[in-house]
Amino acid sequence: MPSLTNHLIIFAKEPCLGRVKTRLGRDIGMVKAWAFYRQCLMNTAQRMAADPRWRTWLALSPDGAPAPSHLPAGASVMAQGSGDLGVRMGNAMVDLPPGPTIIIGTDIPGIRPPGIAHAFRLLGHTDTVFGPAEDGGYWLVGCRRRPRFPDMFSGVRWSTEHALADTLANVNKGGFSARLLNVLEDVDDAESYERWRRG
Repeated sequence: MPSLTNHLIIFAKEPCLGRVKTRLGRDIGMVKAWAFYRQCLMNTAQRMAADPRWRTWLALSPDGAPAPSHLPAGASVMAQGSGDLGVRMGNAMVDLPPGPTIIIGTDIPGIRPPGIAHAFRLLGHTDTVFGPAEDGGYWLVGCRRRPRFPDMFSGVRWSTEHALADTLANVNKGGFSARLLNVLEDVDDAESYERWRRG
């Protein structure tokens, strides 16, 4: 029996000035925030698409948004669809061909291929895996998707400190197992931006 393909989905917004990283933009200016987002998006896509251990997908919002220029050849573009973040992530996971699936965002510069590879290895032993963020959300969510797909995202309080706890509660309620990765920081304000610049 052939081995299943690992799928890595990068969730991203179309990198338009004034529509991405608006909270960060209030602190450092919209142009700087936009430039940061574009840089993170392209760096993440290039790193991940170059790795042969998984197939890389770029899930863009809004639907119909053009693929960013200089998108790596190894990345396939897909639409996020409609609904809140949980609906869109759940649909993206369900719609892909068989194989373990991981979703990451684009505003955490610390994401590297070794961390993604570790998450895929964990999915050989657990149903779900999460990369916690310092703000109570998560920078990575992964699912084995077999024999069942858990209803992880219903009722999650997105963009709050409760997002990870709510999602884990759904996982536990469904009788699924979960493992946690290391905590990373997303860049959402002037302080985290300065830490990134100094890093």
